[in-house]
Amino acid sequence: MAGFGNGTRRYPRSSGRTGSRWGSPRSSEAGTGAGPDRATLGVVGLVCAVAGFFALGIVLGPAAIVCGWLAMGRSWTGPRPVPALVAVALGAIDTLLAIIWLAGATGPGNGLL
Repeated sequence: MAGFGNGTRRYPRSSGRTGSRWGSPRSSEAGTGAGPDRATLGVVGLVCAVAGFFALGIVLGPAAIVCGWLAMGRSWTGPRPVPALVAVALGAIDTLLAIIWLAGATGPGNGLL
């Protein structure tokens, strides 16, 4: 039973039979459902990296690395956008500093163990 008199035998594209309305990530059309572009990911990674120096470096550092890596096209070869490369570098520094800070906070001699 198709409901409301719309049979699916005569109209195969009616009532949701055309697939996703918003497009596919593998769509050949530019801008429909492809997600954020590389420039946006580079800027987001850069913002995460800078903010990671001030708060939540253990979370924002890896987020900056991932955003920068995706903005570079998941490759070290070819032209690299500057914000993406800076995001990866600062994200790595954020992450290392956060790990060192956590290791120092939980080490022996601080009265916690």
